[in-house]
Amino acid sequence: MKKYLLEITTFISGAIGMIIELIAARILSPYLGSSNLIWTCIIGMMLAFMSLGYFIGGKFADKYPNINVLSLFILVASIFISLIPLLEINIIEPLSKTSLPATLVAVISSTLTFGIPSLFLSTVSPFAVKLIDKKLEEVGKVSGNISAFSTIGSIAGTFLAGFVLIPLIGIKNIILGVVIVLFILSFVLYKDKNIKYILKSIVIFIILIFIVVCGKYLFFKTHTDIILDTDSEYSRIWLKSIESNGQKFYALQVDTAYESVATENNQMTDNYLKYYDLFDYYNKNTSDILMIGGAAYVYPNYYLKKFPDKRIDVVEIDPKMTEISKKYFALDDQNTRINIYHEDGRKYLNNSDKKYDCILIDAFKGTNAPFQLTTLEAMYNAKRSLNDNGIVITNVISAVDGTKSDFIKYEFSTYKAIFDDVKVFKVSNDIDNQELQNLILIAFKNKNSENDPEKYEVYKNLIETEIVNFESDKNIVTDDLCPIGA
Repeated sequence: MKKYLLEITTFISGAIGMIIELIAARILSPYLGSSNLIWTCIIGMMLAFMSLGYFIGGKFADKYPNINVLSLFILVASIFISLIPLLEINIIEPLSKTSLPATLVAVISSTLTFGIPSLFLSTVSPFAVKLIDKKLEEVGKVSGNISAFSTIGSIAGTFLAGFVLIPLIGIKNIILGVVIVLFILSFVLYKDKNIKYILKSIVIFIILIFIVVCGKYLFFKTHTDIILDTDSEYSRIWLKSIESNGQKFYALQVDTAYESVATENNQMTDNYLKYYDLFDYYNKNTSDILMIGGAAYVYPNYYLKKFPDKRIDVVEIDPKMTEISKKYFALDDQNTRINIYHEDGRKYLNNSDKKYDCILIDAFKGTNAPFQLTTLEAMYNAKRSLNDNGIVITNVISAVDGTKSDFIKYEFSTYKAIFDDVKVFKVSNDIDNQELQNLILIAFKNKNSENDPEKYEVYKNLIETEIVNFESDKNIVTDDLCPIGA
């Protein structure tokens, strides 16, 4: 093992570099979202600091070709990584509440929080090339081997973090584990160990562990409303307990938006969800419904109680959401009138041969939409999955007019290209048309859908919020060109 110590070191540093990049996105997501723009900022800044690390590492390796210097750099990387939980609540969160653009906040946060440890981790490769004792004419071979070990480590770190560590133990525990691994690696690399060095190392190790644990403790101390901060394969999820007017609510947050809100006794509170009941008016013979986007299953729970003669299939990509819903939102997944499928909504539409009377789409996290559910091709498959008088009801977060209205206008144009008729409803009259809000889009497979006149009075307050003669000047959204979404 000692013979290949430097190769192992480059492998580990490469793996941890990618792990840091993945947890960076998770840490930023509740404050800035997880759109392509945020990912672009993270990747760009990490690459910038890696480049700087290679440059600095090469300079120091030539000037101080000593493994103890490399050991020190790795130790410094572990110190900065241990600070990430503290920096989250003292830098990232305060910056996210300023008027600065989200992309600029992402750049600053990535620089101060994740960039510096990436810089020090990137010094490993040039040091390893310098320290391996080979003939000058073999420097190309040594450099290639070190690059290969680093890249293979990056691949291993990516898969390990994405498929195992993040959903299994969460980002805060990953940070703790990374700090411990880097500290041990630094200790092993250091050549001139004596009692003084060992005692110093023990003190530093204890301090680093304390910093990470302290950061985790302070997070919940400063966020008393968050009762659960967990990670799944797909998202960082916050469960909040909120009190308003003497009533307690549970709110499920993913990225910057609430996915679901319900009272403590699991009563539906979001007004936009009531519009899903319009299937009962616009398609009176509805019996089977598909809902894409379960989240906390607030509407499915309500639906099963209100319509005891009907069934619902729910497609929720994240099994962790379903677990949370069973524990906190009284989801009864044993009810024979509900089927739950854990897969991507688009994939389900692509592959399912089942026909539905109505499809409900509630998968858009604020303005961050999974683009694959917004396109012409997706709606073609949705229409194919409907019975003759079927309808699609979609919740869209958008402004009605102005610079923030692109989402609803793109979707309106896209739905109009597929369906016989499309209506848009404004959920709240109290919100200015220029501001983001819940808008409901209802698309009809058959323009002569069988309304139920007897239920007009029941749903009158919803039906009369239609934005009559809604128009769009936007192009149709396709899989090839989709200017909206995450």
